[in-house]
Amino acid sequence: MFSNTGRAFIIAAAIAAVAAPAHAQPAQPSGARMEAGNPANAKPGLLSQIGIDQRLNERVPLDLMFKDETGRDVRLGEFFGKRPVVLAMVYYECPMLCTQVLNGAVSALSILKFDVGKEYDVIAVSINPKETPRLAAEKKRAYLERYKRPQTAAGWHFLTGEEQNIRKLADAVGFRYAYDPEIQQYAHGAGIEILTPHGVLSKYFYGIEFSPRDLRFGLIEASEQRIGTPIDTALMLCYHYDPATGKYGAAAIDAIRIGGVATLLALLSFMFISLRRERASSRHDASV
Repeated sequence: MFSNTGRAFIIAAAIAAVAAPAHAQPAQPSGARMEAGNPANAKPGLLSQIGIDQRLNERVPLDLMFKDETGRDVRLGEFFGKRPVVLAMVYYECPMLCTQVLNGAVSALSILKFDVGKEYDVIAVSINPKETPRLAAEKKRAYLERYKRPQTAAGWHFLTGEEQNIRKLADAVGFRYAYDPEIQQYAHGAGIEILTPHGVLSKYFYGIEFSPRDLRFGLIEASEQRIGTPIDTALMLCYHYDPATGKYGAAAIDAIRIGGVATLLALLSFMFISLRRERASSRHDASV
């Protein structure tokens, strides 16, 4: 069935999977408490504050004031009234999932024939009140370039603001986050929301990769003032990344290794069965 070289290659690949370093934070249930005693889970109380609670059919406060990427004072309601809105609560200097959330959203939206600024708008709001319009402008330029439709610039809005307004918007969306001063990072979930032209929450999408088809239908429903149904609340948590080492915590590494062990066991089982069949076939051929 397999040559000796082929068997050795499979075993080596499986072992490599077990030993490989982690590159992603495992999904956790919304608001889940991390197990105490694990060095990577040193703040179970803080992590219990994190989640994205679906507040479907609720309106966000459109009178909140922010600054756009040019530094202009803007009212949130300026970006509503005509089209649905894709909203991302992130922060621009996030070392972990925020960039992946924006990358995933833009990649999916790039596939749609709908144009930003024509059929819908995109709003990113920083949850870090210390971030500036200059940083927001850099993000906007990067994602306009990634989207490859420069004529849509007016439909992209990268906002910064004061703590109280950020919190009010986050509370309205159900986006629960917390700041850890020890590592100077925000802990939060990963996802985006779609709102109707009137600022009513219509659909939630969790994770860092989004289905273009689902986004398309979500935008169509929101444009028709329709409200979607709740989805599974499993979250990817943006936390426990060490910027000094560029690595994730032990919990993520353990999760990857467990997956590697499972893969190794599956491969070994497959090889064992294949060898038994090969030997049985050889004995059968010898007896004929």
